[in-house]
Amino acid sequence: MQETRTGTPPTELHTGWTWPLLGLAAVLAMVNFVVDSAITAPLIVLPEMLDHFGTDQTAWVNATAMLAGVLWAPLLGKAADIHGKRKILVLTLLLSCAGAVLCAVAPGLWLFVPGRMLQGASLAAVFLSVAIVRSVCAPRIGMIVVGIVTSGSAVLNIASRFLIERLAEAFGFHVLFLVSAAVAVAMALCVRRFLPESPVRTPGRIDVGGALLLGGGLAGVLGYLSLGAEFGWLAAGPLVLLAGGTAASLRWFLVSSRKPDPLIDLRDVSRPLALTLLVVFLAAGSYQSMLQLVSLIGDVSADLGLGYGLADRGSVALLLAAPGIGVTIGGPAAGWIAARIGPARTLAGAVLLGTAVTLGMFLGASHLGVALCCGFLLGITAGALGTSGFNMAGSLAPAERQGVVSSLVMVVVSIGAVVMDFTGAAVLKSTAVTVGGETVNSAAGVFGYIAIASAAFAAAAVAVVVLAGSMRTQTVQFAHTK
Repeated sequence: MQETRTGTPPTELHTGWTWPLLGLAAVLAMVNFVVDSAITAPLIVLPEMLDHFGTDQTAWVNATAMLAGVLWAPLLGKAADIHGKRKILVLTLLLSCAGAVLCAVAPGLWLFVPGRMLQGASLAAVFLSVAIVRSVCAPRIGMIVVGIVTSGSAVLNIASRFLIERLAEAFGFHVLFLVSAAVAVAMALCVRRFLPESPVRTPGRIDVGGALLLGGGLAGVLGYLSLGAEFGWLAAGPLVLLAGGTAASLRWFLVSSRKPDPLIDLRDVSRPLALTLLVVFLAAGSYQSMLQLVSLIGDVSADLGLGYGLADRGSVALLLAAPGIGVTIGGPAAGWIAARIGPARTLAGAVLLGTAVTLGMFLGASHLGVALCCGFLLGITAGALGTSGFNMAGSLAPAERQGVVSSLVMVVVSIGAVVMDFTGAAVLKSTAVTVGGETVNSAAGVFGYIAIASAAFAAAAVAVVVLAGSMRTQTVQFAHTK
């Protein structure tokens, strides 16, 4: 397919730090704060939301936005390559704002869940920011800027954790979504005013049907995981969801393989890219599921004698702020390291660290100091994973496909997070116990949850070692030349 380049030629790519580049990085880092306010921040008030809506479906309340990201990411990534990255980024922020407003006013789950699905569009802000950076920067400086853009907002996240906790105590959890809506609108105006439009266009069309099949298929399979523990794995309802989800996924695969311009062209996925996506799927999903578990552990008192619990030893905001500090360091550091040793080796280091730290949560589930240390190191892992995953995938794609390939990284991050969240929630639900007339998570469920996340990280470690080894035997062709 013939690309159309209408903007800055390669000779004008940023090769060093300038005031315009610093300004662009600052705006895009703020844009990614919207993602945190929509995806991660609700973990602070997760128990309150469950009580308000009278449900124990943790994964549906928490992970719906990530699930919707599977549908939004390829749609918006393809649209960005066709219509322009800045234009689609503004649309993404406005969709997130609309979803936050729905969540704030929702009287029940019937409106709250669609609101979370609209908020899931905010995930596109991450990969669109990466695609914008790679379109205006030379590879070496671009790797560092990607780290700053994807992780820089964590500085704001740290302070916002405590502010949101105080606001939620005073006004209810709904205020969190009003804040998220306001931030999304402000960032949409900033992007429209201060960022240049991307210089590359790729002719094509958007496969909406393919996105619906892909998202619907995953929703059916994950719905089975969520409801199977409650109604029975062989009950009619869950089995219908599983059959429908599997059929939709197979239909998407068969139809996409025959289309000349599919939403995601699996024929263009090389072995190194496939390995990269597998590593990100396993590792990012494990990290996200651990954040969900930390929120639940932080709401349980150790005095109940369950064998875990941190409620009387520190606030949930403190526990979730520790990863934020780590992300702030891990993202830019991974970009700096990748510019020197390559993104594949940097990704391998992040996964190996994450494996060790997740195992440490067996002790951290009942010791605040260990939990804070593990949270900090998991944050470093998360920042390095995101930066290295985007840098690795971007280095394997030409300029005209940066939006689509970057969206693939976000798709597997979303799928990994949702799969691990739902799997962990199913384990907790199936092993729950009754204490004082109240149903609570058992130690077996909590430690089983950690074991699953550790196993996924270990599998990612195996895959990343294979990836790093394969990259030593071939030359990676970057999208932009030095």
